[in-house]
Amino acid sequence: MRSVGLRGTRPVAGAARPVLDLSGPKLRRMFEYLVESAEATGGIERYVTALAAKAAFFGEVLGRGQVGELTETQLCDLCAFITPVRRRIGTWLDRHGFAAMLAHLEGLFAGWSDVTTVDARLRAFIGGFPADREHRWVRDLAAEILHFTIPDRYPLMTRWMWDARTNTGVLREIWHGENVDAMTIPAADDFATFATLRGELEGFLSENGVFRELAFYVDLICAHSYASYINDRGSQYLQADFSGDVDPMAHTRRLLGLDAVDAETGRTRLKVGGTAHTVGGPRRLSQ
Repeated sequence: MRSVGLRGTRPVAGAARPVLDLSGPKLRRMFEYLVESAEATGGIERYVTALAAKAAFFGEVLGRGQVGELTETQLCDLCAFITPVRRRIGTWLDRHGFAAMLAHLEGLFAGWSDVTTVDARLRAFIGGFPADREHRWVRDLAAEILHFTIPDRYPLMTRWMWDARTNTGVLREIWHGENVDAMTIPAADDFATFATLRGELEGFLSENGVFRELAFYVDLICAHSYASYINDRGSQYLQADFSGDVDPMAHTRRLLGLDAVDAETGRTRLKVGGTAHTVGGPRRLSQ
């Protein structure tokens, strides 16, 4: 990492540690901007608490690999908190059925405690769906379910964090360089890269006085970094979800799925058959 000289706090198991040329000044500016932006809506710790609650919810449903006990209603509850997925999962389930998705998820969680197999498990999960634009959400589903169910083992590996195929994501926004927009960043979107990125960011946060809930602080600084990109240039793959907001934390909340539930009604942004899904309620099939 340029200009910071930090060490990652978590080893990368079973793989050589990649070198990420991150910009210390960009990270410092982004962290300051995150703290400033969060003040109007309760401060950064409120968002950390919300992410911890999301992780507790995922862990309660899927913790220790108990995916075989997952119900269709629980899956919809979880997907309501995954922004790219909640607009698509209802239609997919209506077409293919819950049993098919459960089989995919069981494969993803097979050997969940062994991070050295996660790249193969992710490839197998994604490969179980068509390789087209309509199914790009599949990677985000797998990435968020792994991370928020087991946040101490799995960093967040969504497309908006880093997508090597399109050369876009958070990694690009914090990369060191004079003309990053014209660069192809030499980093794979595999576990080693994401684990190294999280380790570097945890080291940065620790040197700036943050010592608790580091995984969720990393999620926040990354989401706010990419939200700033969305604010500046607009989004190409989540455009329908990001429009018309002026709150500097609005896109950050959406990227992390923290805008999922209406506190008064329990309704979510996930729709099934044109009807908003309610957390804990039965999924209503399209007619």
